[in-house]
Amino acid sequence: MMLLTEANGLPVGVQLHSASPAEVKLIRPLLRCCRRKTSRSKRLVYDKAADSAQLREQIRWHGLRLIAPYRRRRNETRARRLLARDQAYYKLRYQVERCFAWMTHFRRLNVRWEYHWHLFEGFWQLACMFTILKRL
Repeated sequence: MMLLTEANGLPVGVQLHSASPAEVKLIRPLLRCCRRKTSRSKRLVYDKAADSAQLREQIRWHGLRLIAPYRRRRNETRARRLLARDQAYYKLRYQVERCFAWMTHFRRLNVRWEYHWHLFEGFWQLACMFTILKRL
């Protein structure tokens, strides 16, 4: 499940995928789907799973800046670090995690009862709508 939120933690878009593909490959389709709704945003904050030079270039081409901590690689002689400005934005990631906490209040999303994925995705979208209406 990939969830795109605004800076204040309100959900913007959701997509469901199987568990086998890497998260790095699922970020671009999510942005393509939900980019029209978040056209004013300039940054994408993500965790270490998004540390990929190719993804950083693709997201930069969309006009966004990827803020994700760097992973330590075997062939690196020194560790890479985020800039101080980016670290300040990454500290605000708790607001995004708070959106996931709001979604756990919906019991139907915690345990998947539906056999068909389109029904499960519909309940995620409904939960996003209720969360937005409740927070506004």
